[in-house]
Amino acid sequence: MKKKSTASTTGSATSDPMSASTSNGNSNHTSDAASSASRAAGADPADSAKPARPSKPAAAGRATKPPEAESRIALVRRARRINRELAEAFPYAHPELDFENPFQLVVATVLSAQTTDLRVNQTTPALFAKYPTPEDLAAANPEEVEEILRPTGFFRAKTKSVIGLSKALTEDFGGEVPGRLEDLVTLPGVGRKTAFVVLGNAFGRPGITVDTHFQRLVRRWKWTGETDPDKIEAAVGALFPKSEWTDLSHHVIWHGRRICHARKPACGACPVAPLCPAYGEGETDPDKARKLLKYEKGGFPGQRLNPPQAYLDAGGRPAPPLGAG
Repeated sequence: MKKKSTASTTGSATSDPMSASTSNGNSNHTSDAASSASRAAGADPADSAKPARPSKPAAAGRATKPPEAESRIALVRRARRINRELAEAFPYAHPELDFENPFQLVVATVLSAQTTDLRVNQTTPALFAKYPTPEDLAAANPEEVEEILRPTGFFRAKTKSVIGLSKALTEDFGGEVPGRLEDLVTLPGVGRKTAFVVLGNAFGRPGITVDTHFQRLVRRWKWTGETDPDKIEAAVGALFPKSEWTDLSHHVIWHGRRICHARKPACGACPVAPLCPAYGEGETDPDKARKLLKYEKGGFPGQRLNPPQAYLDAGGRPAPPLGAG
């Protein structure tokens, strides 16, 4: 049996890019394997309601695009300013999966691949009520787990992953979720993306979560032209201090889910419009753009059934339980 891991190794060893901003070299990372447990797509919720709190208005007029030949130091400054603006727009940003401990978070993250966090949050209460520990889930009847996970899509593959990772935790890590990247990625269904979600939010160890929203936005902002997730992770990590990586991930993902949508970004309601090279790809009229906002920015419920108090204080609303409308 392996000893329970306590050491911390997360992400690439990258120095503060402001002190090495003239270097264009980026180290490569191990590939972030997508969770083998999922392929089903989900959609964002869109209930009709009036916003509890108005969004921060976008800057007036057309945005000033960064120059084509942007220097390394200018890129670093612009990227960090974007993150500061997003921190003001989303001061309550947090992981949008409900969890009470590292085990719940790693399972929920595996289940979230290619479906919405909302659907996962509506499904996991029944799963964790019946199987609260790795030992319980490791010994579960697969058919019973499949029935619980059916709403998340591709439930057979996901069942295999969560039972498999539970067995690995029980047999190799004493029933505890390890706190090291190299151990987490040995678990069934867990790649670098899932590992960084767990490390950053359950252990407080910095990591960059390169999901589809993160990939889309960093390319729109021209932080990197890479398309491979591990190369994006390295390139973006080099622009920021390591201590900011987890919050940066939250800021970018929240902005992508609420404002900078894939098909129709709400450019006219965007707090970072003056810093965005892609300004104008979406709706620039402020009134029309505001109608495109989602979740708390548009007055709709969020994705967590049990969100943090800071989110509620800012006007956010909890998501409804499964089958509640």
